[in-house]
Amino acid sequence: MAFLVSVFVLWLGTLTLVSASPTTSQFHPVIKEFSHLIEQDPIVRMYVTEMIDQLPSGQKNVKDVNDFLFKLNQVLTTAPKFSKGEVEVTPLSDLLVGMMNTPAGFHAFRNEKINSMIRKILKTWEAFLNSEKSLYVLNDSPEGWKSKEAQEFLKMDDYLYNPNDKYWGYKSWNDFFTRKVKPSARPIAEPHNDKIIVSPCDTTIFNISENVQKFDKFWIKSQPYSLYDMLDHSPYTDEFVGGSVIQGFLSPFNYHRWNSPVSGTIVKAYVKDGLYFSQAESQGIDPSAQDKSQGYLAHVQTRAFIFIKADDPKIGLMCFMPIGMVEVSSCIIDPKIKPGYHVKKGEDLGYFQFGGSTQCLIFRKGVIKKFTAVKGRFYKMGEEVAVAN
Repeated sequence: MAFLVSVFVLWLGTLTLVSASPTTSQFHPVIKEFSHLIEQDPIVRMYVTEMIDQLPSGQKNVKDVNDFLFKLNQVLTTAPKFSKGEVEVTPLSDLLVGMMNTPAGFHAFRNEKINSMIRKILKTWEAFLNSEKSLYVLNDSPEGWKSKEAQEFLKMDDYLYNPNDKYWGYKSWNDFFTRKVKPSARPIAEPHNDKIIVSPCDTTIFNISENVQKFDKFWIKSQPYSLYDMLDHSPYTDEFVGGSVIQGFLSPFNYHRWNSPVSGTIVKAYVKDGLYFSQAESQGIDPSAQDKSQGYLAHVQTRAFIFIKADDPKIGLMCFMPIGMVEVSSCIIDPKIKPGYHVKKGEDLGYFQFGGSTQCLIFRKGVIKKFTAVKGRFYKMGEEVAVAN
């Protein structure tokens, strides 16, 4: 992600300062498990060793496998800090982005065993970020999220919080990160006009694609959408062939909850586990950690699917697909979002925990009269992005 570049050295420098001569006895059990896997599995050991060896000399933030494990271990009890317009908000990405861009890294992060270990590490870290221990970064120091600079940057006046409470009424870092917005700060465009489709999230438009095919080469430079893969082999796939996709990116500074783009009835909603730190080789070196690979990610990454039958019969079945990026892979669907539940346009659907992410809206052929959204432009949740026929 673009914001990672300027904090990359800062974060890793911080980790290096507290490095000692680590031994596996110091590690969290999940890191010990990863260490054992590296030791016992020759393919995993080859990939991890090669990723480190292939780091360019000027970007060699990890000395060896043990140093890598030690820094992973540190992340597990670290919450993100605020930092002058850039944020140390994706420390695993900062640690891994160099390795992701090595020849070995492109293969390693698709390896089932490595990816499974990454999933366990993320779940462990998620538990910390969901705990009261992660609240220490909600303070008014220059690196704290309650500093005047942070409050102005985040536009905290847009959000629901208790200014009189030490931690603003939040129970954890993730509770703060997934904070709810005041309705007046995200008005819904024409809430009673079913033809107006709104952005489900705060988002910067990455791509708008028409005449999307059932099968395509999503891994090539242009990253065309391949519906069968994108939609997890869904029986609904054929309904979307020839249709359209609009995809957008959320930065860690944005409002990170999802809201319904249309009024309609939930048909199906679930989360699919996928990859976490994989990138498309076709995009070349990407110091932004997956920004360039967003189309590819829509097919392979951990993601949620929320199929909605819109009240407007011309729209009919559509799909909202939130996609985790790097460590931001906790797609949490609101418990009420189940088949048969009726949502109003702008109603809460769920949220991403922790960091930046991407999302897609998928429509059937002939549904969209025009996309009013423009590639590269930022839209708040609730703003118009398309008009249906």
